[in-house]
Amino acid sequence: MGIELNVERFAGIRTPFYYYDTNILRQTLDAIKTEISKHDNYFVHYAVKANANLKVLKIINEAGLGIDCVSGGEIEQVLKAGFPTSKIVFAGVGKSDWEIELGLDKDIFCFNVESIPELEVINQIAASKGKVATVCFRINPNVGAHTHANITTGLAENKFGIDMQDLETVIHLAQSMKNVQFKGLHFHIGSQILEMDDFIALAHRINELQDRLEAQGIHLEIINVGGGLGIDYDNPLDNPIPNFKDYFAVYEQHLKLRPGQTLHFELGRAIVGQCGALITKTLYVKENAIKKFVIVDSGFTDLIRPALYDAHHKIVNLTGSQENRPAHGLVYDVVGPICESSDVFDKDIPLPPTQRGDLLALLSAGAYGEIMASSYNCRRLPEGYTSEELK
Repeated sequence: MGIELNVERFAGIRTPFYYYDTNILRQTLDAIKTEISKHDNYFVHYAVKANANLKVLKIINEAGLGIDCVSGGEIEQVLKAGFPTSKIVFAGVGKSDWEIELGLDKDIFCFNVESIPELEVINQIAASKGKVATVCFRINPNVGAHTHANITTGLAENKFGIDMQDLETVIHLAQSMKNVQFKGLHFHIGSQILEMDDFIALAHRINELQDRLEAQGIHLEIINVGGGLGIDYDNPLDNPIPNFKDYFAVYEQHLKLRPGQTLHFELGRAIVGQCGALITKTLYVKENAIKKFVIVDSGFTDLIRPALYDAHHKIVNLTGSQENRPAHGLVYDVVGPICESSDVFDKDIPLPPTQRGDLLALLSAGAYGEIMASSYNCRRLPEGYTSEELK
């Protein structure tokens, strides 16, 4: 089953807070390692943007994964967690000079470059330091993904990556530079993707691009397909581990790697999504002519995904099914205290009869939850605790 939620563990802890079940996290990491152990040229980098909690990062590092960063701050955080710099890839459409300098100073594995101007700046900064930067080019493959529009990244209209038509131009430019070393191509088409056909389409596009480059004598050492694998938000307790077997099988079956090439993945949500829950307390139960509202002490400052993406998180009442409670459920809107109408976690959902003081858990909140929290309305940031701390 999924995440273990023991109310007794939560006694005395100020809500709202994030709770991470390390057993689920380790089971997820073991499932990944089982699949990639079948291939000596597959490497998984954890996408830190999903969750940068230091305790979570240390467990991921223990599993031997690499790391995918999109800011200098993320690089600094993963170094605190003990990740070797040789496993760090640095992506992002707008890298600042200080971030590039940090990556060069730490001798990271690779920069995933997203534009010609960025390539030129990396070359200049590397020259000033007497360094040679390893680079891959993020290519926009114009492959759509069946996901929310705000997290689709692989279409020509998106800000990410270099157009396919400019591929040869940017490669030849890199090959003419003294302080960059071009190694391969990077792709990422979106997030929360559950249809394997999207990844199959990406694999076919990469095959086409490789054939095109090889016809011109250009050979690649690295192929990086990004991440994007989704999780089951509707039924997380029964499906806590994503379908890694089919995900990796897509690339084994459809991507035509060349001899000596390494294949890199950048998974985030799929690794940490199901191990986390936001624990919140019921402040009031309010009823009007048409609605019953459960007003909790967490808001979109703590978990912004429902307000930002219309995202769904399964909500369970951890204390609402005690003895002497009616067995039948009621229908509520679960809302937060933020002074915005969008501060709604879900509408018209069945819960056990709920009252002031009941603890609720918003499941599948390990990814893009704590990391995206803000202090809007001058609210305190939520703390994050692991199951190992709360035994």
